Amino acid sequence: MTRLDALLRAASARVDPPDAALLLAHALQRPRAWLYAHGDEAVDAAAAARFESLLARRVAGEPVAYLTGSRGFWRFELRVTPDTLIPRPETELLVELALERLPADRVLRVADLGTGSGAIALALAGERPRAEVVATDASPAALAVARGNAAALGIGNVAFREGSWFAPLAGERFDLVASNPPYVAAGDPHLGEGDLRFEPATALASGGDGLDDIRAIAAAAPAYLAAGGWLLLEHGHDQGAAVRALLREAGLADVATHRDLEQRERVTLGRRD
Repeated sequence: MTRLDALLRAASARVDPPDAALLLAHALQRPRAWLYAHGDEAVDAAAAARFESLLARRVAGEPVAYLTGSRGFWRFELRVTPDTLIPRPETELLVELALERLPADRVLRVADLGTGSGAIALALAGERPRAEVVATDASPAALAVARGNAAALGIGNVAFREGSWFAPLAGERFDLVASNPPYVAAGDPHLGEGDLRFEPATALASGGDGLDDIRAIAAAAPAYLAAGGWLLLEHGHDQGAAVRALLREAGLADVATHRDLEQRERVTLGRRD
């Protein structure tokens, strides 16, 4: 049997060391921190084989989140599958900006459009237990993952509905609508690189300039926002000006774009008068 530290060193020559550690911890069903305190322990053949299988798939490009079945977001771990987009740290900016506009002492209605794994909806619902959150997605498989995440986290103030964007919300109004829609141009070469090759194309690409879904959401939003209600949209780093223009065309006020930790324009928002 091979020692754990030797196995990890060899794997780190093939993939990024943090990825190797995550995959080995998953193969051993141990916390990652455990690895570093038990480097001299032997790894049995079955666990080593599981690790090698995961490692080979990572070398072939499969995302670590799909290999382990989970990804950390906000304050919790979410189950993810190839039916859902992998939550990104930059989306936490959208959550932070939404929470600033959702007083904790009021009953509010919130919508998350294209919820995927449920990341945004569950983060908002968990931080604002008095809020009524509705999460929509056109994918039944993604909704099944999101519902499972809600149950696992014990978050009960989220309702999940199947349908594209606002379609399942006819006649309703919300104090805040948030969305991380597809915003990559359909011909963008990055879609054929790295983790993006394995994520659902419908959750990534949106027309020739990447803005088709954002256009649809922005145009429809005023009919679903209560007076004073906010629309918040995540978008690409070079799309801020275009998204601001779309929100202003829709008649929203106080339109502004906020930058992520890398100082890239990432979230644009606007308010219905």
